[in-house]
Amino acid sequence: MTGAQPLDFEKRIYGVRWHGRGGQGAVSSAQILAEAAFYQGFQGVAAAPFFGAERRGAPVTASTRFTHGELRIYSQIEYPDIAVVLDEALLVSGRAAVGIKNGGWLIVNSARHPSRLGVEGDIQIATADALSIVQRLGLLVAGNPIVNTAMLGAFVRATGLVSLENLERALETRFSAPAAKLNFEAARLTHDATVLGFPAAV
Repeated sequence: MTGAQPLDFEKRIYGVRWHGRGGQGAVSSAQILAEAAFYQGFQGVAAAPFFGAERRGAPVTASTRFTHGELRIYSQIEYPDIAVVLDEALLVSGRAAVGIKNGGWLIVNSARHPSRLGVEGDIQIATADALSIVQRLGLLVAGNPIVNTAMLGAFVRATGLVSLENLERALETRFSAPAAKLNFEAARLTHDATVLGFPAAV
């Protein structure tokens, strides 16, 4: 697979489910994506944690929904169009790949090729070694590498639903100028490093 397969832009509502651990920024990523989607032209956007604040290291899920029309659904996303996984181990312990709609995307922070994740189903898979990128850039919080904004770049590469330009705008509203620049560089490099494929890809 050589390029992203854009999702149907006429679809009424897109549902994105985020999987991370406490302290990794899954909730923040959900919010940043919602803002980027708004800048992209989606009129109805929403982002929320599923289970509220969790202790550091515990599995955390969050959601982003966006649509070109009015958004009236705020429930948990059981069957997402896209699942973004900040910690590869959550594919097993957090059942992060469960429920993704046929033809949807699973986007994982992993150094492995999509075909090596052991995930089955009629879905598309993207992997990106965001961890190595943020470590190289020194994108750390309390000494810990933070991959959430980097994985937004992988989301852009895989789905085509928002642009890097609008992601950059969203980051600039959330961070100081130096921090926004660093986080966008992580997203841009991760975008470029994202590998696209199917479960059966060689």
